[in-house]
Parts: sequence; structure tokens; C-alpha cells
Amino acid sequence: MSGLLARYDALIASDELRADPDQRAAAEKLAALQTALEAEAPSGRLLGKLFGKKPTPPRGIYIWGGVGRGKSMLMDLFVQTLAIPAKRRVHFHAFMLEVDRRIAEARKAQLKDPLIAVATRLSEEVRCLAFDEMVVNNTADAAIMGRFFTALMEAGTVIVTTSNRPPRDLYKDGLNRSLFLPFIDLVEREMDVLSLNGPTDYRLDRIGDLTTWHAPIGDSATAQVREAFFRLTDFEPEDAAHVPSGTLDLGGGRTLHVPKSLKGVGVFSFKKLCGENRGAADYLAIARSFHTVILVGIPRMGPENRNEAIRFTKLIDALYEHRVKLFVTAAAEPEALYQAGDGAFEFERTVSRLNEMQSAEYMALGHGTED
Repeated sequence: MSGLLARYDALIASDELRADPDQRAAAEKLAALQTALEAEAPSGRLLGKLFGKKPTPPRGIYIWGGVGRGKSMLMDLFVQTLAIPAKRRVHFHAFMLEVDRRIAEARKAQLKDPLIAVATRLSEEVRCLAFDEMVVNNTADAAIMGRFFTALMEAGTVIVTTSNRPPRDLYKDGLNRSLFLPFIDLVEREMDVLSLNGPTDYRLDRIGDLTTWHAPIGDSATAQVREAFFRLTDFEPEDAAHVPSGTLDLGGGRTLHVPKSLKGVGVFSFKKLCGENRGAADYLAIARSFHTVILVGIPRMGPENRNEAIRFTKLIDALYEHRVKLFVTAAAEPEALYQAGDGAFEFERTVSRLNEMQSAEYMALGHGTED
């Protein structure tokens, strides 16, 4: 039995995991890939490169499914128990930023075809590249991914990734999506695509004892939403200073900086989302890209905050319609946020939605519209 399967079975035996047929099937597929990678003779790869005969690399794996189905746990076990030195696990957004930087450096060095040069160099450094929660939010990444990952995989690097979406739904409705289609074709042609989309939300179990609305604003409220972030993302709290940020493509050449962005969880300030001039399309982009939003610093609002209140209503509508989980720090409970001013009566609908979004029934819904 491989290291991965032994660890997986031990977790079930100790009651840390429940037996799950879909998880077990994915674990067996990852274990088979692990065995194939570990069985390779490094000398064989070197001789193949020397004499121009490339060995056929094992197929990569793309595991997709809803939040909390155990994808990150399986990825952890795979990387931890993979007994080869040339392995790397990296956050997808951080990796693409690194690729952008390397391509810029290759251009400065006047290398022929900088993108291919970078892919070739990376293939020499990493035999197995693992991403958790692949997501594509901007046109720049979408435009280069097909050609870049084709070169990387042809050079022998094996890709293993998880995602909340099946390949055909990546960058859905994105600007210039036609540029991204070669990457989707590559994944479906060269990788084994596995669905891990059963009914059990294991991650929800971990946040089930946490409330989602925290008022008033203060250290206690901040600590609660911080705890939710770390439980949802599996990020180590002691490494909090290194939580990655992100950039969300809003379309039309506009982007939104996301201060903390990891595994489908985005952290935003009320001031950034509702204090600036934004429309429904911006909030729709957020709702589509994040299964959980942590919104901090919601103030009490009055007649002088009419515009902020209107934007807040549009934001909540988008999150609610896409069944996004919402954790907040606020100056007051929903009913006391906006009691006077233009639209205060209509705001009661937002209050109703905010209260429903705190319910166990809402929290159990999958991310996305019903359609």
C-alpha cells in the first residue's frame, strides 16, 4: 500500500475522516500516480533528453468538486507522501505571478520565445507541480495558460490540481475566453479529470460552531472572522503574514485587489467594496469567484451614507443569489445598520437576506446560482 493510502486509511481508522467512496477513488488514483512518479529512474529521463527520446510521462490529475469535499486534504496527503525531491506545491495565483516575473526577466535577457524558455526551465526544476484550488480570474493568465502549460507538460512536468469547477467552467464568461479554450482542451486531453462532488461538506463541519455575524467591531469580532478564514483555507495561523493576496478581473481592463485571497475565500473591507464607486457587475464578479466572503468594518449608515447603503444592498444581492457564505464584522446587527435615509424601507429586504445567510440551511447550500 502506498504512503498516501496508508495515511488515508489511518485517518479513517482514527475517526478523523469518514469513509467516503468518492474520496477513496480519488485517493487510489493519486496513489497510482505517486507510484508511477516514484518508480521512474532519473537516469532514464536524462538519457532520454540526451538522445532526444522523451519518455511518456504519467498523466496528471484534475480533481474538482464543491467546497469541503476533501480535495485539499487529499492534495496534502499526496504531496506529503510523494517520495521524490523535485516536487512543489504552490498557490496557483502566486505561481502565475512568478511566471509573469520570469517571463519579464526572459524578455530582458532577449531569450527566444520567453514563455517557452520559462516553461522549459521550470520543467528542469520540478517533476510534479501541485496546485490547490485552481481558479482563473484575469485575462492575462487566461491568455498564456494554454501555451505555457502545454510546453511545461511536454517537457515532462506532471500537473496535479484541485478546483471548485470542472475544466469547462473555468474562466466562464471571462473576457476573451477564446484565448483560454486551448488550456481547457489540454486538461481534458492530457489529464485524468475526477469529480469529488458528493453531498458531504467536510469543511462546513469545521466552521459549524462559528457564528457569521460579529458585532460590535473590535478585537473579539476580528479574532472570530480570522479563525473562520484559517479553518476554511487550511492555512497555518502562525504563518498569517504570508497569506496570499489576489487580483480579480472585473472586465474592461479593470481589476480589484483582494487583500487576502486563498482557496475561494476572499477578505474585503466595507470601505473598499461599498465606499468606492462600484456597480452590480463588480459584485457579480466577486460572487462568482469566491465561495466565501469575509467583509470587515460595516458601519452604521444614515442619510449621509445613502450611496454606500445602496452599494451594500447590491453586494448582498449578488452574494445571496450565488449562495456565497458571508462572515462579517459590523458596528451593529443587521436590523440596526440603516434605519433612516432614502431607501431605508427597501433596506429591510437586505436585512432579511442577511439574517437568512446566517442560517444553517443557507450555509449548507452549494456555491453558485441554482441555474
